[in-house]
Amino acid sequence: MACPHLESIGLTAPAPTQSVYREDCTQCFDSIDDAAGLDVCLQCFNGGCAGDRLHNKLHSIQRRHPLALNIRRTPKTVERDEPPAKMSKLAIAAEKEEDKYDTVLTPRCLECNVDLDVSDSRVANLVDAIMRANTFARKEEVKAWEQELTTCEHILLMQQSESRKIEQSDLSHCYACDLKENLWLCLDCGNLGCGRKQMGGLDGNSHALKHSDDSGHGVAVKLGSITPEGTADIYCYKCDDERVDDKLGEHLAHWGIVLAERQKTEQSLTEMQIEQNLKWDFSMTTEDGKELKPLYGPGLTGLKNLGNSCYLASIVQCLFDLPSFQQRYYRPNDDLPMVLDPATDLETQLRKMADGLLSGRYAKPDPTVHAESSVTHQRGLAPAMLKHLIGRGHEEFSTMRQQDALEFLQHMFKLVSRSEHTGEKQDPTRQFRFELEQRLQCLGCKKVRYSSDEQDSIFLNVPLRKMPAKEGAEGPDKYESITLEECLDLFTADESVELTCSSCGSKDGFSKRSLFKTFPEVLAVNARKMTVVNWVPIKVDVPVIVPDEPFSLDRYLSKGLQETEELLPEEAQAETPAFAPEPTALATLEAMGFPYNRCARALYATGNSDTNNAAEWLFSHMEDPDIDEPLVLGNAAPGGSEADPEKIESLGAMGFAAPVAKKALKETGGDMERAVDWLFSHPDDQGLMDEDEAPKTAKEPAGRADLPANFQLQSIVCHKGTSIHAGHYVAFIRKSLQTDSASNASWVLFNDEKVVEAHDADEMRKFAYVYFFKRV
Repeated sequence: MACPHLESIGLTAPAPTQSVYREDCTQCFDSIDDAAGLDVCLQCFNGGCAGDRLHNKLHSIQRRHPLALNIRRTPKTVERDEPPAKMSKLAIAAEKEEDKYDTVLTPRCLECNVDLDVSDSRVANLVDAIMRANTFARKEEVKAWEQELTTCEHILLMQQSESRKIEQSDLSHCYACDLKENLWLCLDCGNLGCGRKQMGGLDGNSHALKHSDDSGHGVAVKLGSITPEGTADIYCYKCDDERVDDKLGEHLAHWGIVLAERQKTEQSLTEMQIEQNLKWDFSMTTEDGKELKPLYGPGLTGLKNLGNSCYLASIVQCLFDLPSFQQRYYRPNDDLPMVLDPATDLETQLRKMADGLLSGRYAKPDPTVHAESSVTHQRGLAPAMLKHLIGRGHEEFSTMRQQDALEFLQHMFKLVSRSEHTGEKQDPTRQFRFELEQRLQCLGCKKVRYSSDEQDSIFLNVPLRKMPAKEGAEGPDKYESITLEECLDLFTADESVELTCSSCGSKDGFSKRSLFKTFPEVLAVNARKMTVVNWVPIKVDVPVIVPDEPFSLDRYLSKGLQETEELLPEEAQAETPAFAPEPTALATLEAMGFPYNRCARALYATGNSDTNNAAEWLFSHMEDPDIDEPLVLGNAAPGGSEADPEKIESLGAMGFAAPVAKKALKETGGDMERAVDWLFSHPDDQGLMDEDEAPKTAKEPAGRADLPANFQLQSIVCHKGTSIHAGHYVAFIRKSLQTDSASNASWVLFNDEKVVEAHDADEMRKFAYVYFFKRV
């Protein structure tokens, strides 16, 4: 029977920028590897599962797109005569799918319920274009290991000083120390200095950086990385980034160095990064060498690593273990949202993730997964759509670089909180929110001020007490164990603040103390274990002893204003600093050795989010006369009280209501970029409303203050590596595992797609990066 839709619908091939969802369904994780396969819409290239869930027909009816290409594939038996070649650069080699799978392609009309002739010219070219197009997941995967380096203005406009021939003997060691490797040649003047200390043990004293700071010269080349072909590590200290020098041969010849005579003697930065990423792994065996037992079933589904997505996988696993996220997003009997583009709808993708992780539908052994072990693991779900959606528009999370898991958690909280769907149902992030109360007391007149901020996590600075090195011992420094209680005591301890009291005029300063005004249902804790080496923040392993049994936080609850205390006058309160530095960025800057006042000024000046920008601002404003003065803001925003209507309209196009857009612009002096950051930092703010627009009900308080407040560790995100922006993340989660006779509480390790019963959870608890404590 001829299909009338094929006659009437004009079909066009996907554009290069268009996503083709031809691997898994946009509304669930059913894929082309299932028996029924996947139907790819021939008009918009949405992917809909063709099995029992019938998301293909749902899309067809909703969009009136009846034509689809059904794709089904089965794995071939592949015999490898040789092991795969060792990866040597940050790139993904093109792997031919036909070498791995047998694929069956069937064009069909879902409305007429007929298969179409794949050789029909109207269909054949389109089918070929769909199969040749980069899939959505492949585009993300390719980005995972690619680093697109470019040149910069400092290279293009570089003026080299008077030419001279640098003798080989002068290229043997750093100008300021005896180091003979990790040497960087300044292309401006020919100075040779050692680089920064690198992950993996490569030594360095940052003398090349010191030379750049002292001379103002920006561009250097790593001497041992130069090849006769003209490739090398080029670094611009002014840009603080890797670069490409298209005229490297000419620039070296200026110093009498012949490119063709150079030989590469050291690893490049890229090679070192790959080597370190491959090293940071978590043991998948017991102490006696036995492989850990794989687990399958509901709540035990793994997530594929898309290259550098383990930070996302570990946080998502912990969140969807919690009742608030499960109840909000795992609703197998409810219809999915009726949206035109499911792949770009946050509600749909969170529902898809909940179904994938919790249903057990995909947690089964997959014999086609080739692992270097004798046990069979699961295939794992690829979180490409959720990752793209959460990262869209974000400077860091839109890239495929490794990220800070805690920063990702906070970003995800912001997106979920302001999602349009959370107005209808309970916001799952409210379980994390609580109020932290700050008490300021003038050391002169003893008057006090109380203020509180709503938060969804706390940052505990872990004391670093280095253990004496044993004679002849090698390897990283060892640190004394610290208890969680000691970290909490430090967090809530009194500290001094340099402020002038506007009530009594005393310059003695204030004492400041932070305590909980309320407690959340789930307390997220970030253990900051940072030190600074050559001005670079380095994460160190400090064992933090965390109890496995429930423990009390009662003594950290604020008692509030006491009868014997006298409040500071209102005008005095108005003169105290109103700016609240972003906690993660503040903690990082303070770990680098900067005082609080400098950190606050830098974050205020750079939008209160990006640590790198704030650090750059600090380095360029060290000589400011007021750099160490407390930041005091006036009542009026620099841009005036009235927000620009065009800017309000622009923010409205991004999904922000006019009242809150108006307030964001007022708070940030009309700066659009900072206004957007303010909006993400204040997801619950109602904004500036007219009287008739004001909300009729008071906002529900965050957390609760009733006692006892007992908490127990529920899950942890662990990290291996010397930087939170490199290395590897995994999650350990407390689960009830069903055995033959009973249900027992056990720790489960989620290491990407591998899900196993953990054997070293006690040890890993000491080195966790993010802890989730559940109120019990």
